[in-house]
Amino acid sequence: MESEFLYGDAIDWNGVKYRTILSTRATGGKMSIVDSLSPVGSGPPRHVHEAEDEIFVILGGQCKFWIEGKEFMRGPGETAFIPRGSEHTFQILGNIPCRHLVILTPGGFEDFFAEMAAGEFSIPDDMPAILAAAGRHNLRFTGPPLDIN
Repeated sequence: MESEFLYGDAIDWNGVKYRTILSTRATGGKMSIVDSLSPVGSGPPRHVHEAEDEIFVILGGQCKFWIEGKEFMRGPGETAFIPRGSEHTFQILGNIPCRHLVILTPGGFEDFFAEMAAGEFSIPDDMPAILAAAGRHNLRFTGPPLDIN
């Protein structure tokens, strides 16, 4: 699974691999699609996308979502819709990485991943730079990541 993922314009930010398969430029800003491969245990702090709806399509692995206080699991062939303005996070569970498509409407947020990878920023060490980039991409951090028990 991983070897077929690593090609073209894939980037790596702290072990998560991202490859834009439909760019904002190609859709005139209407949407973008990012193919992502996330290691077990990975997941962002709680956050809000002020400008984009986000759809996850799980291709492999298991992902636990937290959206506005509700938790649920998704696996291969399942989706999760996160409306813009909704506080959310997710964490990869199980024993294999999770491969998922992230569909963003409108597009543009994929540039945040590229900026983070280019700067080799890490959470929490580089939070001032991450927060500055987040502001430029209409992203607001609101709390900690999920805790795997």
